Amino acid sequence: MKLEIKKLNALKKYTGDFEFEYEPPKDICLVPLCGIEGKVFVGGKYEIYDDDSVGVDFTVRYRIVGQCSYCLEDAEKDVEKAFEILFVTGDDEDNYHYDGISIDLKPAVNDAILFSQPNLILCKEDCTGIDVNNK
Repeated sequence: MKLEIKKLNALKKYTGDFEFEYEPPKDICLVPLCGIEGKVFVGGKYEIYDDDSVGVDFTVRYRIVGQCSYCLEDAEKDVEKAFEILFVTGDDEDNYHYDGISIDLKPAVNDAILFSQPNLILCKEDCTGIDVNNK
């Protein structure tokens, strides 16, 4: 899950594609009573710029499973979201920092997982919640 920037520069591979599957931390899912099932797929491309900054465009794809946020029945939701990130070697609070040698994508991917999660998942689109009158 690393991009070896110094090596890519030496090989004159200033652009390229990557993809991998990632086992996310168990506690990364923010949706109550849910979790991420299996691995997260990450696929994207990079471009190394003249100033040694690196643009990385990638997509995360994963499935959240657990209980419906309204009725507590089994529920699942597939999530797919694209991100554009810039890695820089200098101090910059708006972008990700890297050491000029390699980029560890794990922090950016974990952030992408957090930002892409829905607030809730439903068992079906029109779920009305628990039926308190049903005995």
